[in-house]
Amino acid sequence: MRIYTGSLFNRIVKYSISALLFYIMMYGGFAEADDDVNKFTNVGNIGLTITNFGTIGHGFTLWPGQPSCEYPKGSQIEHLFDGGLWIGGYKSGVIRVTTGALDASSSNRGEGFEYTNAAGQTITQKSSLLTSPFYSPSAISHQDFICEYTDTSTTIGGQVIVNHTPMGLKIIQQSYCWNYPYADFFVILRYRIINIGYRGDNTRIDSLFTGMWTDLVVRNTQVTRPGGSSFYTKGGNGWDSLYNMGYEFDAAGDIGFTNSYIGVKFLGSTPYGPTMADTIPTGRNFVTWQFRNTVDPVYFAPQSDEGSVTQTGRYGKMKGYFTGTTKINPTIVSQIRQPSNRSILVAGGPYTSLNYMDTLEVVFGIICSKKSGNDPQQWDSTYQRAELRSHADWCQKAYNGEDKNGNGRLDPGEDINGNNFLDRYLLPAPPNSPKAKVLNEDRKVTVYWSDNAEKSIDPISLGADFEGYRIYRTNAGADVSLTTSLLSSFVLNGDFDSINDIGNNTGFNYIKLNQPQTFPGDTNRYWYRFEYNSQLNGWQYVYALTAYDRGDSANGLESLESSLLGNSFRIIPGSPNTEDEATPIGVYPNPYYVKAAWDGQQERERKIYFYNLPELAEVTIYTVAGDVVEKFSHDSKSYNGSDIQWFKTFADGTQILSGGEHAWDLISKDDQAIATGLYLFTVKNQKTGFIKKGKFLVIK
Repeated sequence: MRIYTGSLFNRIVKYSISALLFYIMMYGGFAEADDDVNKFTNVGNIGLTITNFGTIGHGFTLWPGQPSCEYPKGSQIEHLFDGGLWIGGYKSGVIRVTTGALDASSSNRGEGFEYTNAAGQTITQKSSLLTSPFYSPSAISHQDFICEYTDTSTTIGGQVIVNHTPMGLKIIQQSYCWNYPYADFFVILRYRIINIGYRGDNTRIDSLFTGMWTDLVVRNTQVTRPGGSSFYTKGGNGWDSLYNMGYEFDAAGDIGFTNSYIGVKFLGSTPYGPTMADTIPTGRNFVTWQFRNTVDPVYFAPQSDEGSVTQTGRYGKMKGYFTGTTKINPTIVSQIRQPSNRSILVAGGPYTSLNYMDTLEVVFGIICSKKSGNDPQQWDSTYQRAELRSHADWCQKAYNGEDKNGNGRLDPGEDINGNNFLDRYLLPAPPNSPKAKVLNEDRKVTVYWSDNAEKSIDPISLGADFEGYRIYRTNAGADVSLTTSLLSSFVLNGDFDSINDIGNNTGFNYIKLNQPQTFPGDTNRYWYRFEYNSQLNGWQYVYALTAYDRGDSANGLESLESSLLGNSFRIIPGSPNTEDEATPIGVYPNPYYVKAAWDGQQERERKIYFYNLPELAEVTIYTVAGDVVEKFSHDSKSYNGSDIQWFKTFADGTQILSGGEHAWDLISKDDQAIATGLYLFTVKNQKTGFIKKGKFLVIK
């Protein structure tokens, strides 16, 4: 039996307890995140959950451990409740629509999740990155997710899928994302739709439409945790007809802490089969409605595939309803910008027919951006969408590939690799990210890197165009900001380029070693070094190293730089572990004053550090009366701080501590915040049994 995860469960929770009981009866239970059926993108700057049963997002059931559609990465600014692929058409003269996800009607809350897969069918992963454990020469992007499913089952776990009549479809789904800084803000969703027939009915499907339905929610979950109906009622929507893109922004929720857009864009389609050669449609359609609304004459949620005398059904909604072949009505433009809980549907069609075993490929883009300019964040203007449009351009370029003019054909001069085939998903590439090793020391961090980037070949120009290196670091305290993304927090600390009359011509003498540095158990040879001295112990810094090229004037490309986020390192400088019995141990800051500079907003987002610990230690904290307040173990080889809330909120699990330090959140073993006072502690060396003692003061 397949267990649904993520978005299905949350859609139930968002509806009601009665719906939850219905689904527990129907499906027998729910699972936590499962890497085989529920993955999320993490190589770029978007964390988008993708399942193997036709949905995206997880409805916040896996929050905060897994993003639904987080942008920028690490910000906890979410943009999507859930969504899914819609396909509709005429089967034997009768309207049929298969939906991957749906804001189900009040009478049948379980309907709408109509794709299923066979036992053992999972999501597979590939990557074009040579350093990835999923590297494959057949990968399209830096992170490909591949799966397949059908709409041919009317039951699951022995229970009926409510109001589902199969069309006889098989879907091969692939998603692509990249870590390039000019392409790390979108995810491409590619669907190959095959008419496989259903129970001997191998008839064609006529007047076919395809769409991406989404329940978008733009909120900063650090400020407002998901839950309650009011959480979902703050979104403003729009349709950018120039870009074939529906979008949402935060119109009344966490103003000042979101400042971002999410767009859903129809990128294109390709029919495969002799009967579909002339069926590429020009229509790009949009509609939005109030969540589960059955009354409003304009913004009603469709209640069935075909509809009724008074209200359009799901198939009719896919025709555009608001747009069709004309621009969206100005009155509707103004109305949907106002805060509400809405769904949006971006669709394409009609395709004349899909014969038995013919294939139709449709492609959508999920695109995120920050708002441009300094206008009030609850507004929505073309100017504010400037970055969203720029990101949409790059998403479209990625889909177009060699098809530079976007006409769906390989024209003279467009066949870059000479294979006489229209290759899509091609992007100009910066040099490969330098292979780096970072040493974390007391008040010092040293970055070493190899020369592998200098051998990179650009896939478009087919030339070696390496130019130089850049090294970045965030400032102390940047991690606790609720309004600044990690990417915008980087400060350029060094820029070193080749001496070739391009750029600054600094050369590499300042960073180049006379002989390569090597490390035990590491086969890389590191030719470059950059030292950071006077680092503040206990503060989290993020260091990043990139390589950049000299641009391509023949193709009109400026210099491209490798990914900052894809080659970044979270380091907390501090004392190394020591077995020296004469070295004193201690705590800092001491005294600790509540709301220290690195503390978060919540009681549990506080920390102090014990330093000069041995490799294996047991730390016990006491009141002056001798009562045990807390006890924990320290292992310098595995400890990274993830046992306390501070690192769960302000780090991402990759942080590296120095080995001799351990953070504590000032929460007792009884799960209570400790009071003002003097505290004693002991540190026992687990190897030798030697015990050291100390004390610290807490002032609130």
